[in-house]
Amino acid sequence: MSKTNITRRGLMRAGAATGAGLALPTIFTSGATAFTNEPTGDTVTFGFNVPQTGPYAEEGLDELRAQELAVEHINGMGDGGMLNTFSSKVLDGTGILGKKADFVTGDTQTKSDAARASARSMIEKDGVVMINGGSSSGVAVAVQGLCQEAGIIFMAGLTHSNDTTGKDRKANGFRHFFNAYQSGAALAPVLKNAYGTDRRAYHLTADYTWGWTQQESIQSATEALGWETVNNVLTPVGAGDFSSYITPVLNSGADVLILNHYGGDMVNSLTQAVQFGLRDAQANGKNFEVIVPLYSELMAAGAGDNIRGVYGSMNWNWQLPDEGTQAFVRSFGEKYGFPPSGSAHTCYVQTLLYADAVTRAGSFNPCAVAEALEDFEFDGMGNGPTLYRGADHQCFKDVLVMKGSDNPTTEYDTLEIVEQTPVEQVMYEPNHPMFGGDEASLGECNDGA
Repeated sequence: MSKTNITRRGLMRAGAATGAGLALPTIFTSGATAFTNEPTGDTVTFGFNVPQTGPYAEEGLDELRAQELAVEHINGMGDGGMLNTFSSKVLDGTGILGKKADFVTGDTQTKSDAARASARSMIEKDGVVMINGGSSSGVAVAVQGLCQEAGIIFMAGLTHSNDTTGKDRKANGFRHFFNAYQSGAALAPVLKNAYGTDRRAYHLTADYTWGWTQQESIQSATEALGWETVNNVLTPVGAGDFSSYITPVLNSGADVLILNHYGGDMVNSLTQAVQFGLRDAQANGKNFEVIVPLYSELMAAGAGDNIRGVYGSMNWNWQLPDEGTQAFVRSFGEKYGFPPSGSAHTCYVQTLLYADAVTRAGSFNPCAVAEALEDFEFDGMGNGPTLYRGADHQCFKDVLVMKGSDNPTTEYDTLEIVEQTPVEQVMYEPNHPMFGGDEASLGECNDGA
């Protein structure tokens, strides 16, 4: 991809990160190696840390499928998938710098403490050079901090909170997935066209970093349209029964319910909202509407008919027509018998991007890898031209606005693409107030030496 194409979109490099490095725990320091877990044999080990149990387990298991597929492609097995469409051509199916890729797995349980413990075990006992995965921003922020302390690269999986590359950004952490601000920026014009500017919104919000920043982002975007925010009620992750939270909505004066929920929680809250008659109701002379700002195919399938006509946003969808998407869907489908989810896609891409950066850097040293990733421009990975911005380690690319399909033909096309929002519409400055303002800093890369 040419430099002129990417800079046309206004994707400019920011200044170098500053800040003091973190003190290293004794367990992570060693005078015997140049950096943490420097590979010495004929293999190199990745740590795939995903929710295999808990409310986001279905997403995590699909991530694990994609991570295994990425390792196969790096090692020259299968059809190569997106290595055939990736604009960078340094990966040739012979492994990474003469070493075969291997991996170990862990279960985050969608709990920050469990995720850190799993990641710590991978680093200390298994000698991983990189950790990838997760389907929760609380987990991502926790593991990213651990990787920063340990001198390990963290290639985030499904994490949508602004904080991951905002106030909690780290020099050793990188995010390909989009964020809550970008969901709000993409959704707002579509919601304006669909529902107008005179609306009253009631939010139910998952009570952790992702829910908080998603609610803030969608409230800001909708209030800019003229919408009023009636209430925001925090709900625990994994609540299961949301009926006590949904009951007050119809008598609140609201005419839109915004579900800042994900995974099994979204399936349950949306299903219960429909059972309580919200989508058949009227309020303020308007049809009552429901919005799910962050979608996944797995959630949509779980919600079934309840999802029809409901708007949301996605990082990627298997129905995109580009060559990269088609290559990945074909590879994944042949191996597993169904199309990949968005969480699978981002973990697959992050694994390839790490291997590519190591190869371009000529080193597994995490600071050399970080330098290779910063302001890296690429294409062919399913999202169009993409930039890994150096200032905050956030990827910038087009964002999808989705709607529950009125006429799905299979359990896999329950969502349809409404709009591919151009990257220009979802750009923001690294010091945007929602991302920590002028106080936010990557700090310095840590190689553990």
